[in-house]
Amino acid sequence: MSPKRKISLSEEDLIQALRNREKIAVEALYDMYSASLYGVIVRIVTEEAVAEDVLQETFVKIWNSFASYSADKGRLFTWMVNIARNLSIDKVRSKDFRNQGKNQELENNVTFIDEQRNTVYNPE
Repeated sequence: MSPKRKISLSEEDLIQALRNREKIAVEALYDMYSASLYGVIVRIVTEEAVAEDVLQETFVKIWNSFASYSADKGRLFTWMVNIARNLSIDKVRSKDFRNQGKNQELENNVTFIDEQRNTVYNPE
């Protein structure tokens, strides 16, 4: 099986394909911009698995809200980076994300306490 060829379009062609809701637009969008957008996201979120989820959310939001994009207000890439950045910040501010860290700390403390008990407590 040959490796999948990456799709690349000019920005104008990509914008037109997105406006027409063409399948190739999604593939080209991902191939052309996923690495850059992931870089923006992972710098904010820092956890790779969560960053991958935010990247998917970013592409869904780009697809669903493309009608609001205006070339007069800025370049496509700038608009997409703003979406990625805002979704990343929303994720970091979310209660679930903050609690995830607390739960991990608790889990680490329980493991540490169990290890200490096994070395200190000897019920003979």
